[in-house]
Amino acid sequence: MAVSRYRSVGRFRGARRAAVALVAASALMGCGLLGGGSDDGSSSDGQVQAGVLGGPGGVTTTAPASPSVPLGGAQRTPTGEPVTLEFAGDVHFAGASAAGLTSFGPIIQTLTAADLTVLNLETAITTGGEPAAKEFTFRAPAQAFTALRAAGVDVVNMANNHGMDYGATGLQDTLRDAKAASFPVVGIGQDDTEAFRPYRTEIKGQRIAVVGATRVLDDELAAAWTAGPGKPGLASGKDLPKLLAAVRAARADSDTVVVFLHWGVEMRSCPGEDQTGIVPALVDAGADIIVGSHAHVLEGGGWHPSGAFVDYGLGNFVFYASGGGVTAQSGVLRLTVQGRAVTQAQWVPARISGGLPRPATGSDAQALLAAKGGLQSCAGLKPDPPTWGSITTAGQGGGGTGGQATTPATGGGQAAATPTTGG
Repeated sequence: MAVSRYRSVGRFRGARRAAVALVAASALMGCGLLGGGSDDGSSSDGQVQAGVLGGPGGVTTTAPASPSVPLGGAQRTPTGEPVTLEFAGDVHFAGASAAGLTSFGPIIQTLTAADLTVLNLETAITTGGEPAAKEFTFRAPAQAFTALRAAGVDVVNMANNHGMDYGATGLQDTLRDAKAASFPVVGIGQDDTEAFRPYRTEIKGQRIAVVGATRVLDDELAAAWTAGPGKPGLASGKDLPKLLAAVRAARADSDTVVVFLHWGVEMRSCPGEDQTGIVPALVDAGADIIVGSHAHVLEGGGWHPSGAFVDYGLGNFVFYASGGGVTAQSGVLRLTVQGRAVTQAQWVPARISGGLPRPATGSDAQALLAAKGGLQSCAGLKPDPPTWGSITTAGQGGGGTGGQATTPATGGGQAAATPTTGG
């Protein structure tokens, strides 16, 4: 089973994370709501409840009277100890978000509540190199890795349309500084083998693999930025056979496989065919969780008809967006997994102010939860998990309804605001 390939973290944060989780459960009013609960997502005392499957303090979802059998996919009956995973969107430390180099602020309490936290690092880590011939280029000092670790982040995906903003020099500096900081990165490497290599860890006996790749690269830069045999670069998800091969390899000796993609269209809050169309293939290859970012607005998250969990767009996180617009809507996706089964899902809403995501409370949290939940329909995703144990083992993988789903009343396929965000 090649267990030695996994780094047992089991858990470094131990008592500290457990204590923080208890604090977060009681203090974060904006923990919720991907499934179950009242129509407005509120509890009897007016606080926003966590949308969970039988979790303490949360809303217990009721299994349907007849079994819910996802189409295809491997058996997803929950196995082993529950593990908490968290995911967040785009981070670049440019402009106001440079404040994150000092501290991520109060959101740290949320990030440290998980067993494993992953986000998208959308910048080169370098002070050298030449900027690419494009409108927006981002770079940050090596201090970024220290700040990420201090915030509770365990691994970052660097396969995105800014990972090589400062060329080959910036790429080598990024890899050098990540190695010096002993900070795990995925989606980037000295060749395609390294770029597609998953981050592997073992938590509570569960072997977890995270694969990173990008479906978004500027046409004129794609060839230079794409990793290949003996060629440094990024893991390009445009090469779907190579991405699927990486997922299959991770599936062979993992209990939970996560795929973190950079995909979608900027300012589009409903996923397009380029996103929904590849999910069945990723599930067939062995993905249990598929998350992503790039649009700079939130997209829908929930259970895919295959039984896998998908979140098409995590939005911005540590980013120079601010204020009341859609690009400042943020949050953290918190999942509970047991082997191949995602049994609980929560959206912890936040709003970006001064470049940093601030945990939302009160009516603002309610509004953000409503906005995120309203995007499930056009994403073709379900708010509740399947009835575990009824999943067939046929190789079909299921078909997402994606772009054919009904557009929600919360904004449809195009976000209302269209500021230039440079992603």
